[in-house]
Amino acid sequence: MPDAVPVARRRDDSSADMGSLVKLGLAEPQPVPQYEGLFLEPPPLPVDDEPA
Repeated sequence: MPDAVPVARRRDDSSADMGSLVKLGLAEPQPVPQYEGLFLEPPPLPVDDEPA
C-alpha cells in the first residue's frame, strides 16, 4: 500500500465551525434563540354538562 500524501493545513475561517471561531477570537458569539410560545397548547378537554 502506498504511503499517505501529506496535506497542508488550511487557514480558511469559513472551514471552521462557529464555536471554534469564537474560541479563537475571530467571531462574536451568536445569540441563542428563545423557544417560548412556539409550541401550541393542547386543546381543552370537552366538559360534559350532564353527570354520568
